[in-house]
Amino acid sequence: MKTIFLIFSLFTVCFLAHAQSNEEREIRKLEDAQREAFLKKDTTALLQLLSPDFVVNAPTNKVTTLEVLMDLMKNGQVDMDSFDRFIEKITFIKNIAVVMGYDIVHPSGKMPNAGKTVKRRYTNIWMKDKKSWRLTARQATIVSIL
Repeated sequence: MKTIFLIFSLFTVCFLAHAQSNEEREIRKLEDAQREAFLKKDTTALLQLLSPDFVVNAPTNKVTTLEVLMDLMKNGQVDMDSFDRFIEKITFIKNIAVVMGYDIVHPSGKMPNAGKTVKRRYTNIWMKDKKSWRLTARQATIVSIL
């Protein structure tokens, strides 16, 4: 009986680890898609990736909604020459994925700190609805400007 329990437990752990790794790969792909869409100012792609309830505590120390973010992008106030993201940890809690790490951006145009290199710590919160994962909340804090 102990052997059957041990085999079942091992199978369950392996299955959950595999499922988790598939979800983690999906979140990593979505994180990169969101980064690329932001860099390219692709509002159509962003509207597919972001929840209609999206809110961000932005590096400008302002809480911004999806509507405000789209306006800022259309007005050229969100503009970058490059945007690199480094994920340090992804944690899953039911239908929520919490992603933490840092990113390095090179703002341009009308964006604050244009022409400089900005390192930020960030937390992204993705929620899965019936169809897909959507970025629902983000927090980003500038930690250095060079």
